[in-house]
Amino acid sequence: MTDREILDFLHIAEHLKDQTRHCCSSKRRPESVAEHSWRVSLMAMLLEDEIENVDFDKIIRMCIIHDLGEAITGDIPSFWKTKADSDHEDNVIFQLMDTLPEPQRSRFGALFEEMHAQETREAKIYKALDKMEAVIQHNESPLDTWLPLEYELNQTYGMENAKCEPRLESLRRLAALDTLEKLKKGE
Repeated sequence: MTDREILDFLHIAEHLKDQTRHCCSSKRRPESVAEHSWRVSLMAMLLEDEIENVDFDKIIRMCIIHDLGEAITGDIPSFWKTKADSDHEDNVIFQLMDTLPEPQRSRFGALFEEMHAQETREAKIYKALDKMEAVIQHNESPLDTWLPLEYELNQTYGMENAKCEPRLESLRRLAALDTLEKLKKGE
């Protein structure tokens, strides 16, 4: 890649720092998409030695780039996202990938195709971590920042995805218990 191509791509990715998500931090500050992606990547790194026979380098790359399209579209919470929203985000991602030269275009494109297909263990683990991070962040944010529908959603969101690996399923169950404790305390 030329220096200009790198800087132009990074300029677009920088928008993830300003794109906020529905959830707040523990101190009530709206969380950015970049912060979410960073912590999903950190989660993958923490679990690297606990799940065997998967390519964690690939999972971490998936976690890093999974929300790149939101640099352009912004974040739409899963409970409000329509198929049209998802299709638009997919189109934006592939348009963004088309701005990259080879081999980056093919490499990023292949990762997005694999993530979208959800057929490999790596793609399933990335998706489970993505959803689980949202649950964990909600558990850390003040309860009065939640929408009423999230009281139930935070108990079930991503449970099916976490079933792809026993270690993830265990972690997701603990996050659900944390949700129940939070709701019980009303904090």
